[in-house]
Amino acid sequence: MPVKAILTDIEGTTSAVSFVFDVLFPYAAKHLPGFIRQHAARPDVAEQLDAVRELARGAEADTEAVIDILLGWIAEDRKATPLKALQGMVWQQGYAAGELRGHVYPDAVIALKRWHAQGYALYVYSSGSIQAQKLIFGCSEAGDLSDLFNGYFDTTSGPKRDAQSYRTIAEDIGEPAGDILFLSDIVEELNAAKEAGMKTCGLTRDGGELAGHEWVGSFADIDV
Repeated sequence: MPVKAILTDIEGTTSAVSFVFDVLFPYAAKHLPGFIRQHAARPDVAEQLDAVRELARGAEADTEAVIDILLGWIAEDRKATPLKALQGMVWQQGYAAGELRGHVYPDAVIALKRWHAQGYALYVYSSGSIQAQKLIFGCSEAGDLSDLFNGYFDTTSGPKRDAQSYRTIAEDIGEPAGDILFLSDIVEELNAAKEAGMKTCGLTRDGGELAGHEWVGSFADIDV
């Protein structure tokens, strides 16, 4: 069956892992405390702070204690949904101020534009929040790429190494899993997508291999 939709990861796939770990995470760690202190009473921020308390089982934690929890999670690279949401709010300010620009590999930009022009439906699935995903592509070094995508998925659809997450995404996209191509640099994610019935292609920009899957070193080498 032909591919009708392409679902792509971000870190290590469309974008450098170093951008996330060396730019975005340090920026969030530096600016998150002040952002929370300033906006703790704002409804959308308060909702996420309560979610942190629930996850950390710290119902009585005050704002400073929640900040400490969040900074610990950043250091651990914990995939916690409220952390991702709050990071996204901080990054939004950074992008708006021109202090951040999303990194997207040039070969990914070229391929995504070509696939969009050819009529493929493009989607993103990343552990980063949907807001953060939109910022990377909407405020990228290559300009605003947001119009290329039909939709975005994050961990609210489920863990990235769980096959059920990909079944859920296929249902949301409205295409059979077998008509969707998933791109990632992580073999466990590719395994989960394959188990759900999706086609897979691995990105190995460092020259490694992804056992059990087709793999390439560049978007230019992907044959859909």
